[in-house]
Amino acid sequence: MRSVVPFNGAFITHLHQNRPPDHVYDNVRAERHRDVVDQYLDTAYLLDPVYDAFLSGRSNCAMRLRDVAPDQFMRSTYYRRYYQNIALRDEMAILVPQGNGAIFYSLGRLRDEPRFSARSVRAFQDEVGIIAALTRKHFERGHVGPIQSGADSPSPDRTLTAALDAFGENILTAREREVATLILKGHSSASVSTMAGIAVGTVKIHRKNIYRKLSISSQSELLSNFLRSVLS
Repeated sequence: MRSVVPFNGAFITHLHQNRPPDHVYDNVRAERHRDVVDQYLDTAYLLDPVYDAFLSGRSNCAMRLRDVAPDQFMRSTYYRRYYQNIALRDEMAILVPQGNGAIFYSLGRLRDEPRFSARSVRAFQDEVGIIAALTRKHFERGHVGPIQSGADSPSPDRTLTAALDAFGENILTAREREVATLILKGHSSASVSTMAGIAVGTVKIHRKNIYRKLSISSQSELLSNFLRSVLS
């Protein structure tokens, strides 16, 4: 893959629809493992725009993070609580199918390196069929692969929608949970308006109602409540 487009960091996971990702490989330094790898696998993946793209059905594709990130990504809880601490200049995501999920190749460039270009995306997209075939062969041949946690028992549903449903159950309306989801992902009021098909003023009313019902006053508190709900 480095012969196609140069990159520095690599973090590979097996994504699932209804449970946390499995760790496959990373080249993260040991002292950074907790901040970069463990935090992502525990909760941060739920707010990752690439994970959201996977849930929407994207596969056999290459994309830069900024191609799928919401309009206020750098103000999102995912960026503030996780992404800004992992020292990446840019991220290339490659999704290839594996079983009922997908292998997510997160390829990074550090802060002193150039961003991935549109040409880089096209270069990886041209090779994605080969990458998918090699990935499939790798696991078919018995190499170390995704850890199958809880294979003999049903796993809890840990998608963002399900987590938010549990978080706001009996407190928030369905529309308020939808708005809360988009806020946590980093969408502005204007973007939430477009995504949800409601007026910007209505979005602001929903935001006020969410904060009032949860007895909070900021987006940071919204995230803290959400993470406590997920971890519990």
